[in-house]
Amino acid sequence: MLASVGERKTIMLPAATRSAARHPLPKPTPANLRRFSEIPVARKAINTIKDRIATMRWHVQFKEGGVDKASDLRIRALRASFEAPNADDSFRTLTEQVIEDVLVGGCGAIEVHATPDPQQPLQLWPVDGTTIRIYAGWTGNPEEPRYAQVTPWGQRVDLRNDELVYLRLNPRTHTPFGLGRLEVAFETISWLLGAQEHAARLASNTVVQFALWLAEMPPTSYDKVISWWQNEIEGTGRVPIIANLPAKPEVLRFSEGSDRDLRLEWQKFLIRIIADAFDLPPLLLGLEQDVNRATADALVDEAFRTAVVPTARLYAEHLTREVIGRKLGWDDLEFVFEDLEVFDERAQAEVEEILLRSDVLVPDEVRVRRALPALPGGWGSLSYTQRQMLIQKPVARD
Repeated sequence: MLASVGERKTIMLPAATRSAARHPLPKPTPANLRRFSEIPVARKAINTIKDRIATMRWHVQFKEGGVDKASDLRIRALRASFEAPNADDSFRTLTEQVIEDVLVGGCGAIEVHATPDPQQPLQLWPVDGTTIRIYAGWTGNPEEPRYAQVTPWGQRVDLRNDELVYLRLNPRTHTPFGLGRLEVAFETISWLLGAQEHAARLASNTVVQFALWLAEMPPTSYDKVISWWQNEIEGTGRVPIIANLPAKPEVLRFSEGSDRDLRLEWQKFLIRIIADAFDLPPLLLGLEQDVNRATADALVDEAFRTAVVPTARLYAEHLTREVIGRKLGWDDLEFVFEDLEVFDERAQAEVEEILLRSDVLVPDEVRVRRALPALPGGWGSLSYTQRQMLIQKPVARD
């Protein structure tokens, strides 16, 4: 029997169990994943991305780029809703919590409710993404639950698709869950913590790195020498004098007594791997060796393009599609971050000048890009060649 139009033939999430269609799947997140996000290196990487996105300028606009944006009442209402999403949060605090979950566990969640107030039609609440389970067999029916929040004490709440915005970082076909950047660096962070613990014990002298070898000493004298060393020499700074021994004492060292014993190069290597997991250059995590000003500027710009921009676009797309479009039905509006483009102002101006002189662009098109009004008298709609012809055209005399 042939499938009807629009019916799927392939199997959704074939790696999951057959019972996944009826029961919500939990995300297999390690219990100490949140704890790992609090160590200095991981926190620096998370804050570098999260704080940049949360402090960006943003606005709501028409998808087709309408001119009179500010006068639309719906845009004003959406801006009011995003600036004060609930009684406790602002746009920044809401964004910080959601982006944190996205980076740590690959799963950010926002509960969405419509209100009868036309001046503030939405209420948004951040949700712990690790408590969200997904019905893998969801058929697409808007009245059918797609998500379920299961708390550690067993409380369960089913949520429809229009009641929850679920952000997935690194989506894949074999699982309904995303993959967070901290999850990618999980084992590396564990190794780094082990290396730092060893270095801390070694640097604080909790483990002595040498011993005295007293050859051919009678056993009855050992206790006297140990007592004398601990009571009279150790920790006092005095010069020990040992005489009348059958043989010269030897010092047995267990390590080199240098920074190599702290495994600093190994720790730097692990920090580089963590930086790779977050799509950041090691420079932003504190490794500044062999980096000059020109190289640093290029690395910072590259980090913005590879780490900040994709995450910010993911967040903006979900707000546009699932909050503005799905919940309110305003498909002609979109949420836009204003600071996603990084470019050299001088280089951009030179490119625009070349395009203007080549008749590729007209002045009004360039002015629209820079949020400037059109030139009066229609001059901005003429190409460079047309303007030169009008300027050089001789004026008719009576």
